[in-house]
Amino acid sequence: MSEETTRDSNGTILNDGDSVTLIKDLKVKGTSVTLKRGTLVKNIRLTGVPAEIECNAEKVKGLVLRTEFLKKA
Repeated sequence: MSEETTRDSNGTILNDGDSVTLIKDLKVKGTSVTLKRGTLVKNIRLTGVPAEIECNAEKVKGLVLRTEFLKKA
């Protein structure tokens, strides 16, 4: 694959199946859920967009998060 590498807020390369931690409270659009800073998100999936990852967190499935709000766990 010749796509750009996906990196977290610290510049660490992320891969499919990695675990990440949120560095900021994030409100989830369309729900009343707020993901708190420090929340561990396991088993991420890379999308075709280097600035985004897909994951399942708490009660939210199929969530897309921006990598600028994550750090590798």
